[in-house]
Amino acid sequence: MHKNRPVVLSFSGHDPSGGAGVQADIEALISHQCHACSVITALTEQDSRNVKKLIPQQPQDIIDQARTLMSDFTIAAVKIGLLGHHETVAAIHSILSEYPRLPVVLDPVLAAGGGKQLSNAPLVDSIVQLLLPMTTVLTPNSEEARKLAQRDDLNLCGQQLQNQGADFVLITGTHEQSQQVHNRLFMPDQQQETFNWQRLPQHYHGSGCTLASTIAALLAHGLDPFTAIAEAQEYTWHALQAAYRPGKAQFNPNRLFWMEENA
Repeated sequence: MHKNRPVVLSFSGHDPSGGAGVQADIEALISHQCHACSVITALTEQDSRNVKKLIPQQPQDIIDQARTLMSDFTIAAVKIGLLGHHETVAAIHSILSEYPRLPVVLDPVLAAGGGKQLSNAPLVDSIVQLLLPMTTVLTPNSEEARKLAQRDDLNLCGQQLQNQGADFVLITGTHEQSQQVHNRLFMPDQQQETFNWQRLPQHYHGSGCTLASTIAALLAHGLDPFTAIAEAQEYTWHALQAAYRPGKAQFNPNRLFWMEENA
């Protein structure tokens, strides 16, 4: 049976280890019956432990590839992941300026799961100034939220990031020292919601990519942001619960867990 598959465009880095980045996005998008188009923002040298090298792609190449795709496909939503350089931010900003009504989900990847820093002050500033005003849903972890907002209190961070332009801000709580994981959602009209999740025991590679790309997929299907954010968290939690360890360090979310359940 033919199914209408909305197209989601992912601006993401390439992770050779297969746990995060564009490969994570594609798996999550396929899981939600979307067609994945992708523009690689950066190559990396990395394994399941950490990123060793970051190689940003040329800004004009990013612009050219995105324009080629967007002239052919009807894009229903955009997901942005690893950026790596402030010139990459400017390139994506120039593209999105031509499509102001597209839903945009931004996962501000500022450090690798293994700890390597993937950002600097010019990159952070450019994200805040150029991309937040275009963002429908921002999905930082607590450390990223503090770095972007330049505040310590997470409630103030959420409010600040909204003031800087993001419509919805979901601050995930896996990096906090709490028994449960508390994800804080800041919505328009100063509404807030907290989602509480059982803390799982492992360290995971690609959980943020999974969450953000799933939100983008659900927005592409026409769900409202609150519903998309809520359902994406549930899917991500189950992918983490079913995680596997292909290398010697971090676990990968099993984004295709639903195939095993139906087998």
